[in-house]
Parts: sequence; structure tokens; C-alpha cells
Amino acid sequence: MDILLNQNILLYLAAYLISGIPFGYLLAKKFADVDIKNAGSGNIGATNVLRVVKEKNPSLAKKLGAATLFLDAVKGVAVILVAILLDAPESVLWTIAVLSVVGHCFSAFLGFEGGKGVATGFGVLLIMMPAPALIAIAIWFIASQGLKISSLSSLVGLVAFIFASYLLYPQVPGIGSHAPIWIIALIIFYKHIPNIIRLIKKEEGKI
Repeated sequence: MDILLNQNILLYLAAYLISGIPFGYLLAKKFADVDIKNAGSGNIGATNVLRVVKEKNPSLAKKLGAATLFLDAVKGVAVILVAILLDAPESVLWTIAVLSVVGHCFSAFLGFEGGKGVATGFGVLLIMMPAPALIAIAIWFIASQGLKISSLSSLVGLVAFIFASYLLYPQVPGIGSHAPIWIIALIIFYKHIPNIIRLIKKEEGKI
């Protein structure tokens, strides 16, 4: 019973469960009466919300897409900020960051399915490593404007973050390892395998 009252365990559970809340699915269902799990790419993220809802209501699509992006980004951040207030060590913060991405991508509320992890991943990385994250977001923005392909732009931004993290932090403060970053990156790349296949076949849709 004591383990359930352990501060770190409670933070880890909160990170996983809160990040598993499928905001894109809930918003699209509530305000557009659309089940995005069975429409478009079937993904619960902001891109699919925008793409699917746009067919019915372009103005609403932008609002729901933006809301989904924001909520997916901050749901992992919220638990990290609480942990910081509780003076949790860096190792705990990085574990929360990883579990936030795991929770979003493999949600307990969706039969352990979920989104691609981009918004949630960049949200927690922005807190943990602000400078590399801002560089990656800038490169993602430039790529998205030029390529007009959400998945490819996201992957380009993720690669940029990995390179920037090594350049700016050869030794990650508090843990001395880039392992959490690689775990987050590998999960996001794994969730993008269908997109990568479509990119290779030149079948990936543009926004």
C-alpha cells in the first residue's frame, strides 16, 4: 500500500493517465459530431482533427485543431511543473516526460492506441530542454511552410532536436545520458511508420 502513496509513483501514474486523455477525439466528437478514430488517418492528433473537421466546417476545424494541439502539448507539461514544485530530481522529471509520451501514444482510454506523440513530446521537451526545443520548433515551422506535409515536418523537427540536444548538452544535466530523448524519439518514429511508408510511396497527404 505504501508504494501507492509514494510521491514519484503518483507522479508517474498521473503523467501516464493525464497524457492518455484523447483531447482530439473528445473535442471532435463534442463540437463537430465526428469520430476521428474512424475518419481521415484515424489519428487523434491536431492534424487529423483539422483535416477531418475541415470537410464539414473549416472555421471550426481551425479552432478544434488549435485546441487539440495546445491541450496535447500541455498535458505532459502540467505534471512536470507539479513535480518541479515538489522538488523532484531530474531523473524523475525525465521519467515523467517519457511516460507522458507513452500515455499519449498508448492511451489506456483507447485500448492502448493513441496519437503520434509530436505535440506531447515537444511540450515536455520544451520544459526539459528549452533551447534545443525552440531550435527544433523553428525548423519544424520552416519545414511545414515549405513541405506542407505535417508528418515529414514533425520528423524533421525531431531530428533537429536530437542534434541540438547533443550540441548544447553533451551531458544531460542531472542524468548524464540522452536515453530519455532517444526513447521519446523512437516512440514518435514508431508511431509515424505508416506515414513514412506513405512518404516513400509519395502518397502522404498535405495540409
